[in-house]
Amino acid sequence: MTWFPDRHRHILNLLEAHGRVATESLAQDLNVSRETVRRDFLDLEAQGLLKRVRGGAVALGDGDDGEPPFRRRMKEMRREKESLTSLAAGLLRPGQSCFVDAGTTTSVLAGGLARIPDILVLTNSVDVAQSIARVEGECDVLLLGGQIDHDVPGTFGELTLSQVQRFHADFAFISPVGVHPQGGVYDFRLKEAEVAAAMIAQAATAVVLADHSKLGRDSRVRICDCTDIDILVTDSGADDVVLERFRRAGVGEVRTAR
Repeated sequence: MTWFPDRHRHILNLLEAHGRVATESLAQDLNVSRETVRRDFLDLEAQGLLKRVRGGAVALGDGDDGEPPFRRRMKEMRREKESLTSLAAGLLRPGQSCFVDAGTTTSVLAGGLARIPDILVLTNSVDVAQSIARVEGECDVLLLGGQIDHDVPGTFGELTLSQVQRFHADFAFISPVGVHPQGGVYDFRLKEAEVAAAMIAQAATAVVLADHSKLGRDSRVRICDCTDIDILVTDSGADDVVLERFRRAGVGEVRTAR
């Protein structure tokens, strides 16, 4: 069995989840110097476990096409994301407001939201804000301030959290890494989970967007319990038995895009 120091395991876990890690943000997360992170990269590259690139490292097989990991993840389960986000956008009515967190599924949701007149979208996602701003319509979007992330195009940190708390919205649309009937809603990174949890706390209705591949999965950081989910929106690939487990776990309502 191969043994890895805790930092090495942390780096490999991040690469598995995101495909890429940045030297600067990783040094901050681990509270070590950039030089220490670079030495870790060298050690792991020597073992054939990653590839060093300018500003960080990528998982083997990633990064050769020059496309960031977030953009590649946008293409995964694309049809399912489009169907479930179309259903989710239909929840909003003109004049209402919503929080939208940063993720690949919510980036797809943005197109549907942009067509709803007289709504206010509060988001930490640069992708969502830009998508809505490009559409000529009556939908307003506010990009929450904060520190820009190197992987997910969004804002995070104390400034983002404090700005979320200034608003109360009708809905919060959250796109987590996984949703588990017993454990609840999960993200891989603490700062993403913090923003999602803050949005849920400031919204009248919490909507979790999860394609069928995310159902029954957990991850490192819990966002909330299943009882905090007002509406779980998924796609037609979801197993009915699995969906029933979520209902029994306290999810208010389960909606499946057909």
